[in-house]
Amino acid sequence: MDSQLYDFIIIGAGVAGLTAGQYGARSGLRTLILDLSTSGGQALHITILENYPGIFPAVSGTVFIKDMEQQALSFGAELKQTTVLSIDKIGQTFILKTSSGIFSSYGLLIATGAAHKFLGVPGEKEFSGRGVSYCASCDGPFFREKNIIVVGGGDSACDEAVYLSVLSPHVTLIHRREQLRAQHAVAEKLFSNRNIRIRYNSVIKEIRGKERAESVLLADVHTGMETELPADGIFIFTGMIPRTELVPMLPVDEGGYIKTGDKMETHIPGLYCAGDVRSKPFRQLITAASDGAVAAHQAEKYICSIKQTTGASL
Repeated sequence: MDSQLYDFIIIGAGVAGLTAGQYGARSGLRTLILDLSTSGGQALHITILENYPGIFPAVSGTVFIKDMEQQALSFGAELKQTTVLSIDKIGQTFILKTSSGIFSSYGLLIATGAAHKFLGVPGEKEFSGRGVSYCASCDGPFFREKNIIVVGGGDSACDEAVYLSVLSPHVTLIHRREQLRAQHAVAEKLFSNRNIRIRYNSVIKEIRGKERAESVLLADVHTGMETELPADGIFIFTGMIPRTELVPMLPVDEGGYIKTGDKMETHIPGLYCAGDVRSKPFRQLITAASDGAVAAHQAEKYICSIKQTTGASL
């Protein structure tokens, strides 16, 4: 089967991928963005985006992503919803087998992001969609005035707890450590919110219920003492797992995130990584956008050098 040839292919249509698509297409590269779902990634879960420079007043993550997508398309990037099955490299060309056919390119960017971690406790899988959720903006309105549990201690958990506190005055944040991991400004909003209580040094041992979730069994991490709390909605934000399954040949850090150089490059010429899948000290929308811009800039220089060497049209 013949492949469709592009200059630059991006896997992942989150903030990093869409930024790279915009920069790649704007520089004259025939650019294709592939994703198994709709554009946006984790940004779609943001109810109010208030800390992205230049975006003021705040907008929702959905509006932000829609604008990014339209901007990338306006410069000529193509966007296709498909599942990438495998990646190979023959000579100087990357070959991607997908559920929609075969695509090839001289430059390739992995911007596949990261997925939510699961607690792995009894009841989590059984009550998924029936009280257990990983998206407050998606499911929060179903739990107005109900007992809500939020699990986690980072930015996402705190942001979502604050959002849920508008829907219900009965929000409890469960965190396994003695202090939160969230940024100071994010945590302060939580501390000042009268609708939110915090249970430190606690973990969920089980999610209980009949047809739907009804309670959670907590355990103190130091004493082991167990407590049962009523819970109609359990929102889990305990971290992320980088989506690296397409590139097992690339080195990763202790968290499983792909190692790159400052130019987003890997040890394979023409292969770049950007966004939440990449090893870095700070993961925010703005750092994902920065990664995508740098990766596209470096890919453009690499691709042009390949075309000059091979005589392909620029």
